[in-house]
Amino acid sequence: MSYRFAARLVVTVTPSDVGQRVSLRRRLTTGEYSDVVGILESWSDGILQVRRRTGELIEVPENIVVAGKVVPPAPPRRRPRTEPSG
Repeated sequence: MSYRFAARLVVTVTPSDVGQRVSLRRRLTTGEYSDVVGILESWSDGILQVRRRTGELIEVPENIVVAGKVVPPAPPRRRPRTEPSG
């Protein structure tokens, strides 16, 4: 017997979350989904601007956002270990 569970996609991000780290799932014109994670820098005129860790600014039209939430701050990047010289 197999069961199929429909995932509930919920958008809990609001314009008041500007400045917070968010995770957004958007539906592309191809029908595929793509995630964007970063700091929500602005939300105006139906466009969310999210700054990724790399510094890239992504613009996401609010009408293609199918799920979104505020997420904890990114963990600090680990520095690569250096081998002791000797």
